[in-house]
Order: sequence, then structure tokens, then C-alpha cells
Amino acid sequence: MKTSTKIKTFLIIFFIAVFATIASRHFIGLHFKKKFSVRPAPGVIVNSVEKSLFYKSIETFGTAIAKNSKIYRVQASNIEGSLNVENRFVKKGEVIVNLKDGEKIVADFAGKLGKREIAQGVLGSESLIITLDDLKTVVIDIKVPENYVSILKAGLKAEITSSAYEKVFKGKIETISSRIDPSTRSILSRIIVDNSSFEIIPGQLMTVKVIYDETNQIGVPESSVTIQGNTAFVYAVEDDTAIKKNIKIGKRNFGKVSVLSGLNEGDKVITEGVSKVRDKAKIKIIAPK
Repeated sequence: MKTSTKIKTFLIIFFIAVFATIASRHFIGLHFKKKFSVRPAPGVIVNSVEKSLFYKSIETFGTAIAKNSKIYRVQASNIEGSLNVENRFVKKGEVIVNLKDGEKIVADFAGKLGKREIAQGVLGSESLIITLDDLKTVVIDIKVPENYVSILKAGLKAEITSSAYEKVFKGKIETISSRIDPSTRSILSRIIVDNSSFEIIPGQLMTVKVIYDETNQIGVPESSVTIQGNTAFVYAVEDDTAIKKNIKIGKRNFGKVSVLSGLNEGDKVITEGVSKVRDKAKIKIIAPK
């Protein structure tokens, strides 16, 4: 009896120990699962959907030319007094230089004076050229591929830049040729540029961007948009929750993408931290640095 009682007691203790081990492992597992499965909401930066100007453009190059230019050829020996023309601005009718023979060279229009020497033997010794350029407005002749013929028209805006300046000059198409050059398959167009600051000088190579098909549409930063195959989507924000929304995109300008459908003006979309979120997940909005 004593042996039988010992065996029963041992078995009872054994099964209690096994049960306790299983139960403790179960509850410990639940504790760690609960503790580590709940991750903090990822921090994201959010922007509002707003309207922006979107357009298409034609980019090419051209050389700046003064809208009005005049050349005066004189003999240095015939100039009375000192010659003052370097970087000098004159008004229309102002005397540029007096000559010893009693004649005067008068400005035909307002502009900036310049001077360049001529090699001896071309116009005689001591010959020089005085130039007068109206630089308040300059023109740039550009060649545009013929496939843009249906788009080109007088009045289209143009943005002109140069490696010499970190600014954009404003211009517009003034005239368009009536013929296509058969050798280059291009059409000649003239851009007129506001140069009231007198920064552009004749002969300068300029980059020209002709603007067309302008539209004012809602848009989002390119960083907001995820493209998978033929589908584009963004994560909108509603009550601190990321909501996946499919959108139809259009033009791209200045790091923004126009949205044709799927969003409304004023909606909030995630612009940074898109890779950290998923549909219907909680997010934490943080302020941009």
C-alpha cells in the first residue's frame, strides 16, 4: 500500500508540474505577444492637396540679338576730343561723338554704346566701329521641330535662362515662320525677351523653354505617389489613419504631379514616410524640419 501510495503521489505531482509548465509557457507567450505585437504608429509628414499650375514645354537653344542695332564707322583721327562710348547709355537724338569736320554722330534710338577696332587695311588706318544696341528688349530666334507646328502660336509664354545668371527671364513668341526648313525639318520662331535689367547681351547663348497647354489643377508631391504597373495611388489621412486611394495622374512639373481624379482639394496626403505605412493603419503626423 505504501508503494502504491508513493506511485500515485509521484504521478499526481508529475502531472501537476507538466500542467504548470504548459500553462506558464502559454501565459508568458501571450504576455510577450501582446507586448511586442503592438508597434507604435509610424511618423509621417502630411501635406494638403492644392491647386498648382501645370504645363507642357518645348526646350531649345538660341542666340540673343538686340532688337535694334546700329553700326557707325569712323576714323579715329577725325574724332574731336576724347571718345566716350564704353558701356554708355544714350537717348534717341543724343550726340554720340563730334567729328573734326563739323559733323556729329547722333543716336538713332535709345540704347547702349560699344566699340570695336577694325584691322588696318579694311577701312583704312585708325578705323573703328561704334555700335549702338537697344538692349531693353532682345530677340532670340529658335528652331522648333515640325511636329510642334500645330502648337506654336504668337503670344505663347517663354522662360529664358543662361548659365551666366541664376534667374529666369520672361518672354513670348512674337512671330512664326510661314515655312518649314526642309533640311532641318524645323520651323523658325522669334522670341521677344524683356531685358529691362540689361543683363542679357547680344551674342549670348540662351536656353529657351516655350510654355503651352497650361492648366490649373490639384496636385501632390511626386514623393506621395506610388506606381504599381498601370495603377497609381497615394495614402490620404483621415482621423490619424492612412487610407489608400487610387488616383489618375496627369502632367508633372517642379516635383509635383497633377491629379485628375481620386482626390479633392484640401485632402491630406502623406508626402514623407509612405514606405512605412499600410492601408487603414494608424499613423503619427509630425512637423517637417
